[in-house]
Amino acid sequence: MKVCVTSEGLDLDAAVDPRFGRCRYFIVVDTDSLEFEAVENSGVRQTGGAGVESARLAAEKGAKAVLTGNCGPNAFQTLNAVGIEVYIGVNGTIREAVENFKNGKYSTLGSANVGPHFGMTGSNE
Repeated sequence: MKVCVTSEGLDLDAAVDPRFGRCRYFIVVDTDSLEFEAVENSGVRQTGGAGVESARLAAEKGAKAVLTGNCGPNAFQTLNAVGIEVYIGVNGTIREAVENFKNGKYSTLGSANVGPHFGMTGSNE
């Protein structure tokens, strides 16, 4: 199964980024083999639509789940519409996040847990 993890770096030892739409990178990981692809997130620089664009990228990469710290309403709605499950409260390294996911330590998100524009410079939502 492929999962998309928000990341502050380019490998499995990087820290999980707590933001979905405005994370620096995505690490798309095969949970069985731990093979991964690091993808730069263009949404980090957008003034609007970052969550939707990030959700589109996760779907394009074949992810069945997203592991992140937080997820806003537009991103959640888009991920939900394409059948990608969202898991929040994720922290540690990408490797730890994937292992915790495989061991069932995270619960799926039923709705967004932060407001729109969360993680945008100067925004406290």
